[in-house]
Amino acid sequence: MIALLLALGSSLAYGCADFLGGLGARKAHVLRTVLIAAPASLTVELLLWPFLGASFDLATLGWGAASGFASAAVFALLYRTLAIGPMNVLSPLTALVSAVLPVGVGLLQGERLGPAGLIGLPLALAAVVLVSAGHGSGSGRPSRTALLLAFGAGSAIALQMVFLHQAPADSGVGPLLTGRVVSCAVTLTAAGLLRRRLGPEKPAYAISATAGALDSVANLLFLLAARSGDLAVVAVITALYPAGTVLLARGVLAERIHRGQLVGLGTAAVAVGLLALT
Repeated sequence: MIALLLALGSSLAYGCADFLGGLGARKAHVLRTVLIAAPASLTVELLLWPFLGASFDLATLGWGAASGFASAAVFALLYRTLAIGPMNVLSPLTALVSAVLPVGVGLLQGERLGPAGLIGLPLALAAVVLVSAGHGSGSGRPSRTALLLAFGAGSAIALQMVFLHQAPADSGVGPLLTGRVVSCAVTLTAAGLLRRRLGPEKPAYAISATAGALDSVANLLFLLAARSGDLAVVAVITALYPAGTVLLARGVLAERIHRGQLVGLGTAAVAVGLLALT
């Protein structure tokens, strides 16, 4: 139950972070947004260090660094994907891709589900599909570029989850700190190489920083959930984060919610209830 609640919190934080990050990337080049979001994320994790502790052995550094490279790709690909839009289609598609790999890894590592879990896990995956099953009349059909970016972002999220899960369980926030330092370094390097293409627009500082802070909270909650529960269950619950993004896009950007997406939200609630029984 604790792992489930942590995963739900991670899902909510990811959904809010993605919405704000995509919104910020509409106002300036995506790298300008990431240049604000990534350091904000690192600041949050540094503040958590004294309370949660951290170790930096070789395994922690290795898996943390790998997650950092994946995180840098997530920031750039996901924010760019959501900036192109429509958010209420691309965010769920990204989540579906992000759920498949961690679920597979968890099952291959020997995780076993009870009867309720065997029903709830595929039902949760179906919920993600339903949430992405269509677009309202007010939403445009996503372009091929946006779909490719969404697939890339989902793959990067999946790899980040798997890498964090592989880090030693007693390493505290060590993997997160290592990964964030690597992510910031990659982002700064990319921004330096592409500085002439970044354009003159100023980033939305508050929106971008809040997105980065929420991303750190989401990562931390996922890490704690994965350490106290099965990766297959935690990953698929976390992958329900588009529900938050879709609802925010509806309320703030007036993007329509398709009837199938409403069914998906209800299906997600049933799936979470079943997984809580495992």
